[in-house]
Amino acid sequence: MKNPKILGLVVVFWASLFLGPLSYAQDTVNLIFESYSKLTQLKGLPQELNMDEAIKIQKAFVERLQKEHGRPIGYKAGLTNPKAQETFGVKEPVLGILLEKMLIKSGATLKAQFGARPVSEGDLIIRVGDEKINHAKTPEEAMACIDQIIPFIELPDLLYAPDVKMNGPMIVAINVGARLGVMGDPILVQQGGAFIDRLRNFKLQMLNERDEVLAEGSGSFLMGDPLKVILWIRDALKARGMELKRGNLLSLGSITKMLPTQPNTVLKARYLELDPKGPVEVKVQFE
Repeated sequence: MKNPKILGLVVVFWASLFLGPLSYAQDTVNLIFESYSKLTQLKGLPQELNMDEAIKIQKAFVERLQKEHGRPIGYKAGLTNPKAQETFGVKEPVLGILLEKMLIKSGATLKAQFGARPVSEGDLIIRVGDEKINHAKTPEEAMACIDQIIPFIELPDLLYAPDVKMNGPMIVAINVGARLGVMGDPILVQQGGAFIDRLRNFKLQMLNERDEVLAEGSGSFLMGDPLKVILWIRDALKARGMELKRGNLLSLGSITKMLPTQPNTVLKARYLELDPKGPVEVKVQFE
C-alpha cells in the first residue's frame, strides 16, 4: 500500500477497533475509582455496558481498591429479592467482591457520610468451613460446609446520583456497592435440620438508639432460602472460573430495606430465633 493517507486511515481504523473498547473500559474504571475515592456521586458511565463488560470493569476496579482495602476475603450477593431484580432489569442476583478492610467489628464509630451515596441495610454473613461446598448439590449439603453465621449490617455505597437510572451491569461495575460493613460475634453452626430452619426463618429488626424499629425482615427474604443464595454465589464464581475457599465470607444480601445514614445516631440489627442462645445484636454509631 503506497498511498500514505490510505495507510494512515487503515492504521486508525484497526487501532480504534482493537484499542477503542479497552480505552473506554479504562476510562470507566478511572471514573468509578475517582468517584469512590473522592466520595463524589457518579452522573452516569461513559458507555453502555453489558454484563460481561461490567464484570471485567469490576475486576479492574477491585484490583485498584486492594492497595488501600486489602486482599479479597469473600463475596457479596446483591439483588437477591425478585422485586429488586425486576426493578434493575436482571433475572438473577449480582456478585461483588469483599476486601479485608471493608469488614469491621460491631460497635465501630463511622462518619455518616462514609461514601458518595451511603446507605445501610440488615444482612447476614456465612463463613465457608469446607471446600466441598463447591460440589454441593442441595441446600442441605451446602449447610454441612458452613461453620459460622455472622450478624452483619452492610454499609453499601450506591455511588450513582439519585437521578441516575441504574441497571444490573451498572451495579456490577461498581462492585455491587461494596464499601463497609460491621460484623457481630460469630454463631457456631450446629448441623441438623433444626439449625437450617433457624437460618430460613429468623427475624431481623433494624433499630435506632431508642430501640424503635426502623425496618424488619426475615431469612426467607433471601431468595426464599439463604442457602439458595450460597449456592448461587458458588455457581456465579464457577462461571468466572473461580471456586469458594475455606474461610471465605459470603454476604447474602438485603434482608431489610435500605436506610439512610444520619449523623449522631446509632443503628442496631437485632436477630431473633437465629442463635439458639437467644437474640443477638450488631451495632454501628454514626458521627
